[in-house]
Amino acid sequence: MIVGKKIEDGKELTKTKKLGFFTRPKYVYIPLICQSDRDITTIVKKGEYVYKGSIVGKRKGAYRLPIYSSVSGTVVDFVEKKHIDGSLVKCVVIENDFKEKLEEKQAVRKSINDYSKQEFIKRLQECGIVGMGGSGFPTYLKYNTSKKLRTLIVDAVECEPYITADVSLIKEKCEEILEAIDAIMEINGIKECFIGIKKDSKIIELLENYLGTYPKIKIAIVPNIYPMGWERYLVKYVKKTNYKLLPLEKGIVVNNISTIYAIYEALKYNKPIIERIVTFTGEMLKSPQNVYVKVGTSVRDVIEFIGGYKRNKDVVIIAGGPMMGKSIDDDDFVVTANLNCVVVMKEQKKEEVLNCFRCGKCVSICPSRLSPVLIKDSLKNIDNLKELRPEKCIECGLCSFVCPSKINIRGCVIEGKRKVFKERGDTK
Repeated sequence: MIVGKKIEDGKELTKTKKLGFFTRPKYVYIPLICQSDRDITTIVKKGEYVYKGSIVGKRKGAYRLPIYSSVSGTVVDFVEKKHIDGSLVKCVVIENDFKEKLEEKQAVRKSINDYSKQEFIKRLQECGIVGMGGSGFPTYLKYNTSKKLRTLIVDAVECEPYITADVSLIKEKCEEILEAIDAIMEINGIKECFIGIKKDSKIIELLENYLGTYPKIKIAIVPNIYPMGWERYLVKYVKKTNYKLLPLEKGIVVNNISTIYAIYEALKYNKPIIERIVTFTGEMLKSPQNVYVKVGTSVRDVIEFIGGYKRNKDVVIIAGGPMMGKSIDDDDFVVTANLNCVVVMKEQKKEEVLNCFRCGKCVSICPSRLSPVLIKDSLKNIDNLKELRPEKCIECGLCSFVCPSKINIRGCVIEGKRKVFKERGDTK
């Protein structure tokens, strides 16, 4: 059974707006972080000239991925900037020379279907392709297996309120996205693909204009509930099956639509993730819109570019969507490969938090089948916490959303999750 909730989505603020482009920031701040791993080897020095697409750092630990400059210019400093999780992270500051110079011109691949599987995996790894829907998980790992892959599910659901970055991308790059899906299938011997999408006649119509050329690619219309874009829900709804840990157990790979396009650019142009579309939205922005930006661009600069705030007092700024995102103190943070949205809302008067009266709503709504209220009550008892499995939480926020007592249950479960990971010696 799939549980969820239809939520007022706020997508009308940006859904029909023309895509904006802010690709000439004076400075970029490239975060030296990969997922949550900050153990990064810096390979550039202050005063050094770097090219667009130059490697500025490399992850040391597992799943080694490179980190790239999104502009050409000079390394002028190393500073700490806020990351999208609100913490400070070391960044390489590069002054843009606006020349977009590449160290060496890459030949455009005529056919992206003729990679071997090994070449395909190597290209994804070398280009630093990660999940762009928010996870930041290294994409090559999903394909680096000897297990037979049978099904590709492309997540175009974008179920969280306000976010329309993927819809905007489909409008701009529909043909390229389908070309990439076809290449991924042929290279990996995948026999079928389903594009999971909510009932949106314009987007479906756009896709169907091209699907006749790709008979193995089908559209799967999914319910308009949150969190329908969760990987486990998509697999369950589209393929009517469950898995224990990973979709790979069933021969299934799930990729976000923006990740698919990043794969296209990697295969076609050998281009790493140095740019992406981000939704800038919310009632407190003068001109909400989707914007194509460089990775490392200051969010403050982008907001100024699109017209600024209606009022910059009494606002709440969220990195990510309003359900799963993180509230940030101010707009002094930077765009990363896995930042899909920035929401600026009017600060609400704090509601009185009441004692839990055991209504059970958080338990009945939890997509991971957890007991959030019991996790909240067990934060000081690690043995109880481990039995309650808070690490299974996907941080969707539905428990807090439905709580009549206005308790921040999501925050409690995340705290429990971290305590269990710490107890196990896990660095997540």
